Amino acid sequence: MNRTPSSAASPSRPADPVHDAGHSGGPSLSNGLKQRHLSMIALGGVIGAGLFVGSRAGIAAAGPSIVLAYAVSGALVMLIMRMLGEMSAANPASGSFSVHAERNIGSWAGFTVGWMFTALLCVAVAAEALGAADIMTQWFPSSQPWMWVLLFMVVFTATNLTAVSNFGEFEFWFAALKVVAIALFLVLGVLAIFGVLPGTHAPGTSHLTGNGGFLPHGADGLMVGVLASVFAYGGLETVTIAAAESKDPVRGVASAVRTAMWRIALFYVGSMAVIVTVIPWSAPSIAKSGPYVAVLDYLKIPAAGQIMNVVILVALLSAVNANLYGSSRMAYSLISRGQGPAALGKVSGGVPRHAVLLCSAFGFLAVLFSFLWPTTLFQWLLNMVGAAVLVVWGFIAVAQLRMRRQLEREAPEKLVVKMWAFPALTIVALVGIVGVLLLMLRDDNQRIQLLFTGGFGVVLAAIGLARQRALAKNAGR
Repeated sequence: MNRTPSSAASPSRPADPVHDAGHSGGPSLSNGLKQRHLSMIALGGVIGAGLFVGSRAGIAAAGPSIVLAYAVSGALVMLIMRMLGEMSAANPASGSFSVHAERNIGSWAGFTVGWMFTALLCVAVAAEALGAADIMTQWFPSSQPWMWVLLFMVVFTATNLTAVSNFGEFEFWFAALKVVAIALFLVLGVLAIFGVLPGTHAPGTSHLTGNGGFLPHGADGLMVGVLASVFAYGGLETVTIAAAESKDPVRGVASAVRTAMWRIALFYVGSMAVIVTVIPWSAPSIAKSGPYVAVLDYLKIPAAGQIMNVVILVALLSAVNANLYGSSRMAYSLISRGQGPAALGKVSGGVPRHAVLLCSAFGFLAVLFSFLWPTTLFQWLLNMVGAAVLVVWGFIAVAQLRMRRQLEREAPEKLVVKMWAFPALTIVALVGIVGVLLLMLRDDNQRIQLLFTGGFGVVLAAIGLARQRALAKNAGR
């Protein structure tokens, strides 16, 4: 496969975490993120709106087996994060997996996965801002959703236009709030399970085995639960992008990846186990109020609904902030490697402000689409990025498969974080990704997303290949 000079760089060549492959000269990104920022971003990154809100659909489909569904998809995510951690610790870069794909597969791959991820985060900014606006209009019925969306976009655009340490501080406190909330929920749930909490009795396994059993809807229900849980994990990749702007990116990535296992097990699998053990999975309150509010109401926690609305609002705002950051850094990385308009690659005060404004404008445009054409243009955007995270994971696995062998030959000392049981578990992860894609084909709604995302990916790949060939042809003259 032909590669451009930048994509042909050896993995043994030291990577500049702020310049990325192929970029030289001019101001660079800062290293204003502290280790405490990275630690909390990594910790809070697994607690998103997908967990608080999206889990109700998974519980309805899978019943108590939602615990198994989250465990299976969580195991896949842990493998992906381990692979990404290995590559990012060896070669930190603000473009993260886009840079790794470019160097180890080809510039077309870096172009494809980078712009697809940027689009995913920009559309997610719109979706999360709309979700936060819905909560605010519940509290302030006389207000309009667009007012809150505008406020949130202005605040977080301003945050991301200033020093990266401001982004880090916002995420630190957002994450701290989410971690405290989920920790308290788990403590209360465990106390209730053992009948220690006042006014409760130990339910034993009655809710796990009764009302249809552990698999009330059979294997099909479990498969739907797996699909619902897979996409709740999206966004964990941002910590490897953020690590490149820290004083010690290798240590930051290594620490985040090494703690991924217990974080996923505790927050996701643990909370699902608490929910379906404390209350029946078919309780109407789960569908009406959401699983976390349903449990807190069952435990007679005062103002449970409002407490969880605050937590969900924080999770949504955290996602807006993080997605604006991640999309702007990925766009900057692509532009700095010559894979986007050079005018947008300007860095001022250690921040790629033009890239931030580009991503913020795209996100706000998507919000306008949701108001003007909610069932057409906005739905098309959602469908285009519906399976994007699986595309990203696939490129990560293939890039790691190729990069690991080169690192072992050329720079084994850079393998600070190692993928477990290489190459067996890398292949297992690839098989798992293919398995999820096949599951999506079985569901009508998911199939539409898969087709839209596939079409978007093909267009990006075609553009990337055309660019790669043109550059290779010019280099050969």
